[in-house]
Order: sequence, then structure tokens, then C-alpha cells
Amino acid sequence: MARNVSRRQFISTASAATGALTIARKSSASDKKDKRINLLFLMTDQQRWDALSLAGNPVLETPNLDRLAKQGAYFENAYTPCPVCGPARTSILTGCSLATTGVGNNLDSRRDDVCPMPTYDDILAEKGYKTEYYGKWHSPLHRALNYDSPVRVAGQHQTKLGLGLGSYYKKYLVENVKNRELRKGEQYDIYSLYPYHVDPIDKRYGLKPGENLLDDDGGKIKIVQPDCHGCLKIPAEFSITALEGKETIEALERLAGETFSVTCSCHYPHAPMVPTEPYYSMYPPEKMTPAESIDDPMDNSPYKDNHHRQAEYGDKDKIRYMMSNYYGLVKEIDDWMGKILDKLDGLGLADNTLVVFTSDHGEMLGAHGMREKNIFYEESAHIPLMIRLPGVIPAGTVVSKPVSLTDLFATILDYTGVPAPKSEGTSLRDLIEGDAKDREDFAVSEWDQNNVPNFMVRTADWKFIFARTAESHALNALYNLKQDPHEMNNLIGNNPDKAKHMKQAKKMKKRLVSWLKRVNSPYLEGVIARQV
Repeated sequence: MARNVSRRQFISTASAATGALTIARKSSASDKKDKRINLLFLMTDQQRWDALSLAGNPVLETPNLDRLAKQGAYFENAYTPCPVCGPARTSILTGCSLATTGVGNNLDSRRDDVCPMPTYDDILAEKGYKTEYYGKWHSPLHRALNYDSPVRVAGQHQTKLGLGLGSYYKKYLVENVKNRELRKGEQYDIYSLYPYHVDPIDKRYGLKPGENLLDDDGGKIKIVQPDCHGCLKIPAEFSITALEGKETIEALERLAGETFSVTCSCHYPHAPMVPTEPYYSMYPPEKMTPAESIDDPMDNSPYKDNHHRQAEYGDKDKIRYMMSNYYGLVKEIDDWMGKILDKLDGLGLADNTLVVFTSDHGEMLGAHGMREKNIFYEESAHIPLMIRLPGVIPAGTVVSKPVSLTDLFATILDYTGVPAPKSEGTSLRDLIEGDAKDREDFAVSEWDQNNVPNFMVRTADWKFIFARTAESHALNALYNLKQDPHEMNNLIGNNPDKAKHMKQAKKMKKRLVSWLKRVNSPYLEGVIARQV
């Protein structure tokens, strides 16, 4: 689906995008030395790299995110530290690997004996920044204590910081939107508890309103967020994206005279995939084109038996509905990102604010017949990243070298001029300025589980997937992304011709070992002992 945008094409449109800013660009890099740089961090949940029109998506329109990218630096090959929410977000905040933070899965984010190191916002707060965070917080709770705003933890549970995001949003809806009984073809969304019209890919499609899904023995089957697909029957102005966007805009207005770090962390396009109108109808299912890998037999794949590989996500007719829902959610996000960026311009803050946009991980969206994340295929691990600071980061900058979001900690502190403690990431400034001769030519992603692939190494043309112990039953994988962009031909694993590719596989393993040494990983010896 995606294509790379050439540097020439990108720069040719960058000047037009820069000219669209509503405030004059009179400041220069030298002017900023006497000013403190603000931070606006914009993050979505589960947005894959090609869910941008800039990345070559043939149907999705994201003019506001495209504009942001063209006004600064666009990273074509940015990768999540981990294709799971809690570990990824904690690594982004701290610049450290999973083993160092101690957050290896989502449940770890509820522990108070992990993540002893500060986040970049902790450090900015110590330097006098006003720090506020809106939307989904999915990292250890004690790392959210320094914010000047109430932080909403992912989920429904109550914490010492107040209501979780799910409960907070339910309360908000009750106060603003009258609920009603279900009508034909509807069920209650398990996140908002409001009605939505059910699409054919939904687990409860065809059931009577309010009817439970039962197993063969008559037992009730639990419905989870990724099972829900359709049209949420509330006004768009009260969607969770709208709420998160409004709170961020109000924060910018309130903090306009301060030095600030404001985060807008959107729940969407994470499931439940139930956009409101008009977004639900913007991308008709019949116009969606399923992934080329949807029929992949995966006979030599490390993910052949993965639980996210389910019949409905390999059904070309049904997956079109999921794609339609997903793109509608991304389009709504783009609209709100545009409103936030316009507010920044209108307040005269754009010239002196570092803006970062990214996502914590991607979404399979039917690729290889799978949904969600948790794996190292491109759709799950490859995410969007753009960084803007007018007068310092040249408009139209394109970075093609693979990078990890672990580098954002050092990058943010670098551009804000705040001394950074040692982390395991490296500022992206050298890449942005074209002076990265000594930089690693690869990015690493991790997943802290047993008997599954635990590490991914991504270079310009190759991807290597490997487990952390000699005893793991996980299949090793090597993909030539230049020749096989859809990752359907594992060159090692059970491939009878894998001997032909051992030299490249060993080169990739050598890169992984070097990274494990650099971050002082406890899995170094296990990886060394494992055979390619």
C-alpha cells in the first residue's frame, strides 16, 4: 500500500506548506538561543506508518499531518521500541530499553517497582516547564506524578490520580450526550457504553440487540475492544478524539505565556474501531483494497500460530469494513491535529515550539490475515514520525535511515536545550542535519515474552527476527524488504535454501549482539548462544 516519498518530491512541496503558516517566520536559530523552547508532543495509539497520505496511502487523506511533516523532518523508517502499548510508551518517555525500564508488558505498567529513571517531562518540569498531559497514559503511574494536569491512566480502573481514561470518558458522555435503547443492528460499545451500528466483521454481527455471543456449550464469550467494529451513534463533537483535542487546545490557550510541555495522547485509532459520522462514511468498504499478504499461508513464518491470526481478518470482504473504520478514525485525528496546530499558530507559539508527532505501534489491518500488533511485521512495528522546529529544523527534511522512538528522549532534551542524563537512545539531530557517519545503520524493536520472537533488527533493506534463548521454539526469520516488502518469503527458518542466506543472517545477528552489549542487556548471552 505504501510508497516512499522521494526527497525531491518532498522538498518541492515543503515550501508551500511552510508558507501556509499563519504567523511570520522572522526568528532564526540564533534568535532561539535567548528563548526557551516549548514542546508539543502528539501521539496516537496503533497508527501504522502508511496511515498517512504522505506515505503513499491511496485512499486516506491526512493534509494536516502531511503539512507538519513538510514543515520539518519526516522519518520514513521509524520503529517502535516494542509493538505493545505500555513498554513502547515507557521507552519513549525514558529513552531506555525494556529490560532497563522493567516494563516488558502492559501489566508491568501498573507496577511501582519499575522505571526508576526520569522521563523527559520529569526533567523539563525540574527546569521550570509547565507540563500537562491529555488523553491516554499507559506507563508506570509514579512517572505521571509531576504533571500539572490530571493524568488519565489507560483503562477503567481508579487510581490515586483519579478516574482511568475509560471511566473519565464515560462520565463525560453521561454529562453531555443522552443515551438510548438499542435499535435493530446495534450493540453497546464496550468502551463508551453507547450504541453503535454493527459491521459484518464485528464479533456480534447478526445477533439481536443486546444478545450475548455464546460458545458451543452455551457459555457467554467475553467481547473485547478489538472485536467491535461499526458506527458509534453519538455526535462527532463528543468523540474521545474530540475530547482529547479540545483539552489540548485549552491547555495551549492557558499556557501561552509560560514555557510548557503539552502532550495530546489519542486513544484512537486503537480499537474499538467505531468512528462517528461523518468519519464512518468517508471511506466506503467497497473501495478498500486488502493487503497483498492477506492470503499468505505463513508456512515459514514465526507467526503462523499467532492468536491474532483469525478467520475474519483473512476474509477480504470483511476486512474492508475494518479498513474503512480505521481510516475514518485516522481522518478524524488528522482534523483535530490540524485544529491543534492552527491554535499553536494563532497564539504565536509555533516558531518557538518543538512539535513531535508519532504513534506507539502499528496495526496489522488484515495483513497476513491478522489484527492488532504484538509482532515485528512492518504493519505492526513501523510507525509515523515527524519533528518540527521552524528556523532550526529545515522544512522538507527527509530521513530514510531506520530509527527507534527510544531516541526521542535525547532528541527532545537536545532541541529544548536541557542537559540530558545518559539514556540508551541518541538524539536524532545528527540525522536531521545530515551528519550521522558514525551512527548505527539499524533500529531494534523488542517483545518481552517466552517462545516468541523477541528482537527485530531493521536495516535499510533487511529485517532479522530472533529469539533471546537457544531453547526458544520461535522460528528465526530474515526478510529482504527490497525484494519482498510484504514479508512473505522468510529466507531462513524452515527454508530449504537457507544456507544461501546465512552470511546475511549472521551479519544481522552481529548487529543485534552489538546493540545488546551497548544497552547492557541481560539477554546477551542467550542471543549469542542461539543458532541462526
